[in-house]
Amino acid sequence: MATVKLWSDAEAETDPRIGAVFADIRATRGSDFINNFWRGLANDPALLERTWSVLKTVMGPGTLDPLTKELVYIAVSIANGCPYCIHSHTAAARAKGLTDAQHGEFLAVVGMANQTNALVNGMQIPVDPAFRVEEGP
Repeated sequence: MATVKLWSDAEAETDPRIGAVFADIRATRGSDFINNFWRGLANDPALLERTWSVLKTVMGPGTLDPLTKELVYIAVSIANGCPYCIHSHTAAARAKGLTDAQHGEFLAVVGMANQTNALVNGMQIPVDPAFRVEEGP
């Protein structure tokens, strides 16, 4: 159960800022669906506007393809233990072409990274000089 109110479409239309963000989400995604994350953020219109604006920029066109961006989002969500984000971004990745085989391989990589990160952290292995990014002049 949510700890904040989830705004309905009718309620969102009563606040121009919230209504505008919801309309932009629909237009950007080409869908009438507004997920619960945005409905919860609507309790703070400034936070809703800011979060949507930044997310739209970061997840929009860039040098990384859309599926890669979703996979990174899922990996961070797994690391942060956020089931909501894992589910929502897995759905988004599937909509962008993620296959079952790719998903399985991706989860194997995430699991392996988790395991080896824990081992390196536990053993406090120093970073090899060859791996360090040197600072410029």
